[in-house]
Amino acid sequence: MDNAIDERTLPGVAGGRARGGRDTQQDDLVCLHDPLTHTYLLVLADGMGGDGAGELASQGVIDSTRRLWAQGTWRDQPTSLFLESVCQAAHAELRLRQQQLANGSPHSTVVALLVKDQRIAWAHVGDSRLYRFDGHQLLGRTEDHSLAQLRYQRGEINEQDLATHDDQQFLLRGLGGPEGPVVEHGSGELRRGHAFVLCSDGAWTQLQDEELGRFVQRRDQQQALSEAIHLAVERGGPMGDNVSLIFVRPRTGGFWPSLWQAMFPGRRRKAPATLQDEA
Repeated sequence: MDNAIDERTLPGVAGGRARGGRDTQQDDLVCLHDPLTHTYLLVLADGMGGDGAGELASQGVIDSTRRLWAQGTWRDQPTSLFLESVCQAAHAELRLRQQQLANGSPHSTVVALLVKDQRIAWAHVGDSRLYRFDGHQLLGRTEDHSLAQLRYQRGEINEQDLATHDDQQFLLRGLGGPEGPVVEHGSGELRRGHAFVLCSDGAWTQLQDEELGRFVQRRDQQQALSEAIHLAVERGGPMGDNVSLIFVRPRTGGFWPSLWQAMFPGRRRKAPATLQDEA
């Protein structure tokens, strides 16, 4: 069992992954930031497929995302359209990579969060999740594209059963298949006190919603991330899944509030929520 953490960090963002009880790392993630516009793109992928295809798949999602980000189309495109492009480009990348494999077929989940202009937008395919918290209160999460989630919606099982139900492994949507993916989208206003968690099923099947809410609100994000990943790996045991997590925590802050405080110490000024500058 491997609980060594591969970390990715940005101001206000902490991301990392661990291999857990698996021989290979099939999760991957990327945290991208444009400091001029304070735009953030967080993407997490959980690959699937035999003979190394899972690792190749998640890497393909992240490689494709990096290329699309570098093109700068996010600057002018509507956020939902850009995230749709992220998912469709990743799907095309996996179809291309399938030609490189003698055996195995690269497939992947994806969950993406874009923070731009004091708004948030997200997209997902599969059972990698986005959680949205206000303080420690869970405001909502994405719905898994899995057979277990479908059974829950039909009232056949309880929500608590999702983490352990045999049908959770059967995904109804994913990247890399013969048909183009159906991407689920959402958007909203970035508000003070909100926090976000992106994670693979190796994390959310081992950590309760309340635990994620406490971890993401901790002042030291890196320490909280490390503890959360180690706890998920420990609970998963020697046969546990890969674990990947990204914590994002908004707060009031940024350059202009800091300048205001420097010019007028002791005076308070209302400011819009931005991604936090400090852990």
